[in-house]
Amino acid sequence: MDASSETAPTKELPIGLDPNTEEDYASLSKLLQEFTRIPSIDKAWTFKSKSGRGTHAMFLSSQPNLLANKKRKFISSASISKEGGNSVNFEWAPFPVELTGVSTVVPSPSGSKLLVVRNPENESAVHFEIWSQGQVEKEFQIPQSVHGSVYTDGWFEGISWNSDETFIAYIAEEPVPPKPTFSDIGYKKGGSTDKDCGNWKGQGEWQEDWGESYAGKRQPALFVINVNSGQVQPVKGIAKSLSVGQVVWAPQTEDSYQYLVSVGWSSDPRKLGIKYCYNRSCALYALRAPVYKSENGELEIKDSSAEDSPVLNLTQSISSAFLPTFSPDGRSLVFLSAKSSVDSGAHCTTNSLHKIDWPAHTQLSSTTKIIDVIPTVQCPEDGCFPGLYFSGLLTNPWLSDGCTMILSSFWGSREAILSVNVLSGEVSCISPKDSNFSWNLLSLDGDDIIAVSSSPIDIPKIKYGCVGEKLTKNAAWRWLDVSSPICKSSEKVRTLLSSQQFDILKIPVKDVSDCQTKGAAKPFEVIYVSSNSEKNDACNPLIVMLHGGPHSVSLSSYSRPLAFLSSIGYSLLIVNYRGSLGFGEEALQSLPGKIGSQDVNDVLTAIDHVIGTGLANPSKIAVLGGSHGGFLTTHLIGQAPDKFAAAAARNPVCNLASMVGITDIPDWCYLESYGIAGKSKYTEAPSAEDLALFHSKSPISYISEVKTPTLMLIGAQDLRVPMSNGLQYARALKEKGVDVKVLIFPNDIHPINRPQSDFETFLNIGVWFNKYCK
Repeated sequence: MDASSETAPTKELPIGLDPNTEEDYASLSKLLQEFTRIPSIDKAWTFKSKSGRGTHAMFLSSQPNLLANKKRKFISSASISKEGGNSVNFEWAPFPVELTGVSTVVPSPSGSKLLVVRNPENESAVHFEIWSQGQVEKEFQIPQSVHGSVYTDGWFEGISWNSDETFIAYIAEEPVPPKPTFSDIGYKKGGSTDKDCGNWKGQGEWQEDWGESYAGKRQPALFVINVNSGQVQPVKGIAKSLSVGQVVWAPQTEDSYQYLVSVGWSSDPRKLGIKYCYNRSCALYALRAPVYKSENGELEIKDSSAEDSPVLNLTQSISSAFLPTFSPDGRSLVFLSAKSSVDSGAHCTTNSLHKIDWPAHTQLSSTTKIIDVIPTVQCPEDGCFPGLYFSGLLTNPWLSDGCTMILSSFWGSREAILSVNVLSGEVSCISPKDSNFSWNLLSLDGDDIIAVSSSPIDIPKIKYGCVGEKLTKNAAWRWLDVSSPICKSSEKVRTLLSSQQFDILKIPVKDVSDCQTKGAAKPFEVIYVSSNSEKNDACNPLIVMLHGGPHSVSLSSYSRPLAFLSSIGYSLLIVNYRGSLGFGEEALQSLPGKIGSQDVNDVLTAIDHVIGTGLANPSKIAVLGGSHGGFLTTHLIGQAPDKFAAAAARNPVCNLASMVGITDIPDWCYLESYGIAGKSKYTEAPSAEDLALFHSKSPISYISEVKTPTLMLIGAQDLRVPMSNGLQYARALKEKGVDVKVLIFPNDIHPINRPQSDFETFLNIGVWFNKYCK
């Protein structure tokens, strides 16, 4: 046979692709790579130069490494010099330095030392390194017999240098608890450390963890390390039922002991999922540090018995206390509270700010009066402070007057920078009020501020905030642009983003007669992103974006996935339905008990608003959401089956009745279904009536109406919304003949945010929407 007459073998396409979408898949992946290369700025610190002139700044940034499926971490340095009152100059080092294998870095108070922590990826030792300006001064290996990995998760995480920089307190996994040992003669009393083939370790009693993102992690415990010797000592006296975190060193007291202040969460009667859940009761505890004066007068670590180390609850009269910080003079312990969240059962609500007087000349007491600084804001007036909403504080958030804190918080659909006077309780928004951009605090430079500003169509930019000579009530802040090499994008990305525009729109509530409070009747907000060309915006298909929670918020800040989707020809309608953070407590508390109805109706009202104003084509609408946003996505395609051309849901809540028995937050099902009454109804043994209500509130109850092509993206290790929830819904759609595609990410948890998984998620969403909406 002539070779030329042979038929060429047919190219086999990867599973899930077809010839019509392969080219789109290839072109979109190239564009998404352009967005993925843009780093993010995570943290910053400033240090006074030894000459006393100018400041040095250090920035921690990260960038996805797709091939390694990890995030690269970089340190970038700059010298800051002020050139008059209206300009500032950042002199950047030529190149960043990559922190390979580093879990976290924490500078000392003076900035002369840097703690570098390297957690192991197996059961090997934890590495502590103490860096100085020119070298690694000390390196310590902490074996697993002392403790496991240091917590660097942003929840239990707490690493604190003492004032003279000789000791560091930190939170780490407790050592592996002993388990029964067996040999050929049975159980061995006293256990064994032998590692030979004649022994094996039994399982012992099952230990519950704190749910989503903490699977397999042991109890968080408190330790102190001597920076000079490397000696490590656990802090004694903490009950086994108490998980500790967010530790800080306390000022010296009259009784001459060294104290630590830590947050403690009780595991009685059980541990529920805690990540993103501020409704877990917690308190501040004073604990005696295992630090004593030696005969020569130097401080050293020394073992002590639990009886010698009392643990004192400082906040017994309030149900929530976290993020402790001491005022510069050491006289006040200031902290946040999620009392409204604990009391109502909603997983996240409006915070309040409090303080207690720290005794300089008397002994500590558990009956210390708690002073309210900023209360929970119920219903803000239009344009006024809506309450505190944030999850982090700088190590040193104080201005030089000693009573003003600087922090970031949500203000409607924006993030804003606030100044808070802890003596008067006065709150001021000091980031520009006439801008819809979001502002995030990075660091203080004396009484000046280093921040990041961004929008859905503007990548993050560093800003420098200056105030006049005096810190007064009506001080005017000036925000100067800083030229930075960190957040750079390609010319293609800049061109695409420059062709976009955005606005924050207020959407009137459709039926105010159903509102039981003034706050619930106020308009909610949406962020609308569209092309700024002269063409009619309705020519572009619309993606409706829905955040999870439901008590969370979508901010007007830069988001790589959303910037990518808007750059491939979509308008975006990002909905902050009632129940979102940032709008006061009454609006937030209007949603529990009404999920699947009030939130769904808010989204439909927002869609109808942009259609009615000519901003959207009613035949080209897609919907996208994750978690509770996935709950809304699947509800919408069931309750309004003719409205959507395509849908994508990430780890969606589809069936509360099946989820309640396997999620790490079963109480969430009760609270959001029943309202505040669900807090008292919560049980590990739901009744038939409970299950019937859960089913009626679930998207799966509308499955017979669905006809929208749906993409499901599921993390196989998700403990919050276990994968069976989404798979059941997808299988039910297939039974009906609805076009459905499922992507399973075998090693991902609820957020599906590992670099490769995040990349594939939004690449597939873009291709799916292109297939059905263009």
